[in-house]
Amino acid sequence: MSGTCLVGSICKKKAIIVGALSVMMLLTSCTLDGGTGSGNKEQSMASNEREYLSVSDNSGAEPTIGQPVGSAPSTLVTKDIVIGTGAEVLPTSTLTVHYVLISWKTGKVLQSSWSGQPAIFPLSGVIKGWQEGMPGMKIGGRRLLVIPPDLAYGPSGSGPIGPNETLAFVVDVVNVN
Repeated sequence: MSGTCLVGSICKKKAIIVGALSVMMLLTSCTLDGGTGSGNKEQSMASNEREYLSVSDNSGAEPTIGQPVGSAPSTLVTKDIVIGTGAEVLPTSTLTVHYVLISWKTGKVLQSSWSGQPAIFPLSGVIKGWQEGMPGMKIGGRRLLVIPPDLAYGPSGSGPIGPNETLAFVVDVVNVN
């Protein structure tokens, strides 16, 4: 009979205490970022898992790209849409790629190689966001790069790219030398 309540007010107190303890255990087992810890690695992983814009996974064909979602990230974001299986991009590689460049602010396409031949260039000769975001990618892959202004064209801009503009690139690697 130890589990039965004979007096109503004692039962209510037990229920309140059990409920409060349950809530406390639930709250202490959670973190604010939804992860298991609060270190930079976990925050960076959560940042890369955020949906910045939708990108089709039909590697080798011009991608369908949605509008940017939310505020622009302040750090470089790389997200593999398709994992390639060929040779790996190194910091010293010369790349052959198809790409689409989108303005984060307007969501409009600023440049695209898909209407002609793929672009060929040494990785060391392009903006920092590409130099930091492309190594490790493989031929046949598709990657989203969201590049903050300090890793792109900064306060000066370039051509259709405005000053301090965050850029989104969708890149398909065709060849690596």
